[in-house]
Amino acid sequence: MDQSEIAVIKQHLIDPEICIRCNTCEAICPIKAITHDANNYVVDADICNGCMACISPCPTGSIDNWRTVPKARAYSLQEQLGWGELPGELSADELGAAGAANTATDGAARAESSPPTPPDPLAPSVHYGATVPPWSAAHAYTNLYGPKAAEPSITATVSGNVRVTEAGTDYDTHHIVLDFGTLPFPVLEGQSIGVLPPGLDANGRAHHARQYSVASPRNGERPGYNNLSLTVKRVLEDHHGKPVRGVASNFLCDLKVGDKVQVIGPFGASFLMPNHPRSHIVMICTGTGSAPMRAMTEWRRRLRSSTKFEGGRLMLFFGARTQQELPYFGPLQNLPKDFIDIHLAFSRTPGQPRRYVQDAMRERAADLSLLLADANAHFYVCGLKAMEEGVLLALRDICTQAGLNWDTVGATLKRSGRLHLETY
Repeated sequence: MDQSEIAVIKQHLIDPEICIRCNTCEAICPIKAITHDANNYVVDADICNGCMACISPCPTGSIDNWRTVPKARAYSLQEQLGWGELPGELSADELGAAGAANTATDGAARAESSPPTPPDPLAPSVHYGATVPPWSAAHAYTNLYGPKAAEPSITATVSGNVRVTEAGTDYDTHHIVLDFGTLPFPVLEGQSIGVLPPGLDANGRAHHARQYSVASPRNGERPGYNNLSLTVKRVLEDHHGKPVRGVASNFLCDLKVGDKVQVIGPFGASFLMPNHPRSHIVMICTGTGSAPMRAMTEWRRRLRSSTKFEGGRLMLFFGARTQQELPYFGPLQNLPKDFIDIHLAFSRTPGQPRRYVQDAMRERAADLSLLLADANAHFYVCGLKAMEEGVLLALRDICTQAGLNWDTVGATLKRSGRLHLETY
């Protein structure tokens, strides 16, 4: 028997019971080893080199699963796409029956045998997005509820649902408040939850969870209450403009006060705000990417109003197609100017040139260059994937124009948990 037939590998697999299909792993994989269909996210054993780039960013831990299998009989993509749960480990007898006894190798050895493919320069999340939280961030609780937790989900009651974009526009965005009563569900600014829409999909299976960032601060949408809020856009078309009806978004936007929602999570242990009182926060977002920024801003506002808290600078760069499609436009106007420095960018205002968040950032290059060099400054980017490259290019240009080395600064931002990218 050929040696390649009897060698075994630690095959990298994704647990379909835990995965919330958020696309983080596929977006961040530098060698395109991860793909998906309507059912599962899967890893191609012929491409994966064990680089581990996808492990830390995964919000649920579903990505961190491995099975020892004969290399020649690794689970195919087709097999993985059809799974409802992970297969168990093969026993020593089963491996022996396959002629693979006493020949095990691990993922690292496999990676050494085939040098990693150079990172894709068009995958900036891999190069610059931090996978560690700021050093002063509060401890985040994760995966308290889910398929493999003690409880599969937690029931929340809708206590509020209000539209936060102007009526009559296509951009129908809602602010939804969920109350958990006496059941524990602690969340921090920057974390997310999974919502389980009722009903079955086209294949007769229960719908997968959909992920939404929390839009409220750690002590609740209403201070002292065990609740949280979400910012949800009603999805009526896909990225190509084809009419679709988003299962979870329409379910959430149509909820009435008193309705029940099944929730899992919370998720996320790196996209967290710093607790250091003098830290500076730069928030860059589009559309519903404003959710974690609202949470951070509101927590700082509450600290400021209730104590002698002397926080650092807050800067917000917020983009939308038009003013009418910008979530929370009214409340933003009421925030004190000495509390937060707000810059809005609209790309579809009739009679005006298109303006994006990166354009607004370049206009404030002098301030941003100082913050890039300040160890107490943290940058958060959230919104559509298309914005990510433009924002990073703006940061690079601002850095270079200030006489700083972007490669050095970018590496420092990533290593110290100061630049966080959450795009979709």
